[in-house]
Amino acid sequence: MQAVLAAVAAAPPKRFAGGGRWEAMHGAMTGWFEVRCDGPGRHHYRLFCLLDYEARGVDKPLLVIVDGRDKPFRTELRERDYDTVRALGDEYRKRNPRSFG
Repeated sequence: MQAVLAAVAAAPPKRFAGGGRWEAMHGAMTGWFEVRCDGPGRHHYRLFCLLDYEARGVDKPLLVIVDGRDKPFRTELRERDYDTVRALGDEYRKRNPRSFG
């Protein structure tokens, strides 16, 4: 996951082709990105990220990791998991200047 995040951060905004490991999300999660990784026993790990184009005092968008989740193989996260992720994103967006570092 660190390698994917480093490659995304180094690429021009919205230009990184993730090869299945960095995916733009759809539907209620439009505007979010997901880093995907499979672990032992085919367990799935996900990081939910935003590209922050509105942060003050920076010259390029911030890559923000908002939350991480895991799930068993061939299952889906519950809608309330996505609700929680979106709520954390809303909380983050309320702050400007953003804290980062």
